[in-house]
Amino acid sequence: MQTSDIAYIAGFFDADGSAQYKQYKKKRGEDKKAYLTWNIRLEISVTDKNAIEFIHETLGVGTVAKKPPGKGQLGKKMQYRWRCSHRDALYVCKLLWPYAITKLHKIEQIIDHYEPDIQDLGDNVVDLASERERRK
Repeated sequence: MQTSDIAYIAGFFDADGSAQYKQYKKKRGEDKKAYLTWNIRLEISVTDKNAIEFIHETLGVGTVAKKPPGKGQLGKKMQYRWRCSHRDALYVCKLLWPYAITKLHKIEQIIDHYEPDIQDLGDNVVDLASERERRK
């Protein structure tokens, strides 16, 4: 992974991405008791399929989905979305952090949310494979 590719993705994310870092109550189970749940997710939505494929292949995490234009939206293009969540979002945030401007606050919230659990890794980049193996 090249530094220039990460910088490009960070710029793309600042312009066309969104970061969600939110806690909410969700009812679960038969008793329908409400539990606090975190929604931690990164998303980029654009009409350029090649850009989304480049982002997905370069980062190696997340999913890509298509969203066709709705009914009555003649002339609109197909939209492509890249998404990742939770620990994958942490991994991406640590890569984008040095280059982010517009979304920096949300990126830092996500990093700060997980940082106490992974202090022993040291670097600003998390190796997910090693982290998953360590947690087994």
